[in-house]
Amino acid sequence: MAHERIILGIDPGTTIMGFGLIKVENKTMRFLQLNELQLGKYDDHYVKLKVIFERTIELIDTHHPDEIAIEAPFFGKNVQSMLKLGRAQGVAMAAGLSRQIPITEYEPKKIKMAITGNGSASKEQVAKMLQQLLNIGELPKNLDSTDGLAAAVCHFFNSGKKVAGKSYSGWDAFIKQNEGRVITPSAKGSLKNGG
Repeated sequence: MAHERIILGIDPGTTIMGFGLIKVENKTMRFLQLNELQLGKYDDHYVKLKVIFERTIELIDTHHPDEIAIEAPFFGKNVQSMLKLGRAQGVAMAAGLSRQIPITEYEPKKIKMAITGNGSASKEQVAKMLQQLLNIGELPKNLDSTDGLAAAVCHFFNSGKKVAGKSYSGWDAFIKQNEGRVITPSAKGSLKNGG
């Protein structure tokens, strides 16, 4: 394991997308930045996805994270909301994969459990614990950025553990772990031929 690394945490969203960055030196984490991407001003969902991709690439190119931790969408009753959230997460993941950065997904309950010890903790409880852990002065009004930071801290706490979450180190790894969901050129040819 490297002595120094930067972890980018992402809380995907289509109205607000939260980001948090920590630096890990030896076994100590240090707060770098909290940020959020305001997407409510865009009416077109596809424009939102483009902005998410571009902003994630910009964060990667600015801070050079070694790893990305992303909150997995939780399963809700509204299928349209789930679809939009899944797309937002996928676009952020694609940005990281395009820069060959390993990505690990964490379920919201796992993140809350890692930060507070309670998988049902509120956003406010998670934010307060992060404030204490990382000596953050003032918390932001919206807590989406602290949710992104929580994903990064969860990843730090789970580093080296075998069953941390779903991890992808690049497109090849993603395809290998999702063979049933990916159509390869050879499979596409057999589909055309009725296979």
